[in-house]
Amino acid sequence: MPQEQELRGGFVGTTVLVDGTVRRTPTSPYVRQVLGHFADQEWPGAPRCLGSDAQGRDMFTFVPGLVPWEYDERVAAVGSLTELARLVRAAHDLTAGHRLAAGAEVVCHNDLSYRNTVYRDEGRLLRPVALIDWDLAGPGRRVHDVAHLCWQFLRLGPGRETDWAGPRMRAVADAYGLAGTDRADLVATVLWWQDRCRQGIEQGAADGDPAMVGLCRRGVPQEVRAAQSWTAARQQELTAFL
Repeated sequence: MPQEQELRGGFVGTTVLVDGTVRRTPTSPYVRQVLGHFADQEWPGAPRCLGSDAQGRDMFTFVPGLVPWEYDERVAAVGSLTELARLVRAAHDLTAGHRLAAGAEVVCHNDLSYRNTVYRDEGRLLRPVALIDWDLAGPGRRVHDVAHLCWQFLRLGPGRETDWAGPRMRAVADAYGLAGTDRADLVATVLWWQDRCRQGIEQGAADGDPAMVGLCRRGVPQEVRAAQSWTAARQQELTAFL
């Protein structure tokens, strides 16, 4: 019987490493198609789906590297952020115009965070090499993922200085190649994500979802509300950096 090593991450189900492959609760057919498309394009920035095991769990390739489950300020270093923006741009460009985008601009990851990023630890620099946990992927606008990235990796909220966050948001937008309406909408889209996240957690908890109930008990909706208030109060100032 192969030995199973539990992996950190996620709020629902258990993820384990078995014989060098990741096993976890089944994802949607859509996500399997997205990962299959990346595999067909030989893009190394996402895990490969290997089918199901005898227990009905999805099997994925294991992407070696560092996943910073606790926030590490190195993920917000300009060098790391710019490489991450280019990684996201590559994923988007591979799905632009594809049937999986369903008429939208691209397929978005929709949950970009440092906990869903695999890095190569180079000491002073964390170099992003892959994006994992595509469970929330779906058709959307390019700016959706870029805004979520800025919110999560810069931890936009109380305690952050706009003079620190603004130039990093600009570096992300520049590295991605965000322009025009998308660039002008970047901070507004951060606010959209914050509102959507908070409402989603609260509604999920009201519906009895155990994971969302747990997040509410930890005070996550209040934290997101505070981040939203911080961003709203500084929207014009942050946008001026872009």
